[in-house]
Amino acid sequence: MSSFVAPLAAITALVVGGCGTGDDAVAQGDTFQFISPGGKTVITYDPPASRKQVRDLTGPDVSTGQPLSLSSMVGKVVVINVWGSWCAPCRSESDDLEQTYEQTKGSGVAFLGIDFRDDRDSAKDFIADRAIAYPSIYDYPGLQLGKLTTPTSVVPTTMVVDKKGRAAAVFLKSISVDELKPVVTRLAAEQ
Repeated sequence: MSSFVAPLAAITALVVGGCGTGDDAVAQGDTFQFISPGGKTVITYDPPASRKQVRDLTGPDVSTGQPLSLSSMVGKVVVINVWGSWCAPCRSESDDLEQTYEQTKGSGVAFLGIDFRDDRDSAKDFIADRAIAYPSIYDYPGLQLGKLTTPTSVVPTTMVVDKKGRAAAVFLKSISVDELKPVVTRLAAEQ
């Protein structure tokens, strides 16, 4: 049985106004649910017992069309990055994400992109031009993004999920290696 479970509530609307920043978030109840009461763009969930399960994400790989799922990565730390080829901060952070992926993939870390509101050919070009080695789900309508319960107007968004499938950190902004790698390394070392 998958360790990923459905959240109690889903996002009610999809908002696409370009790239943006967001507010802070908290986990409530038994599953991860995003709430934005004010100001933070980097949120961590510690101690580990306070973390909530993230709903499974599924969809076709942008490049190959083959099925992808977050649940197939159980037991690994997973970095989920929401992006679009139309998003300037997504373009600027792509090298940092790829560098972090290359430096941590051997230590039980996986990456999964979610390509949001994008033309599929543009998304394929984005991946090829930047030599991105990790897979991305093609999610034009935002159905998989909605399962994260993060603010859909915040692109890029990066969520780091621990080995048990629980939300451990959320970045509602463009991210750098210096910010992401220590979080990923710390979570990979957790028992």
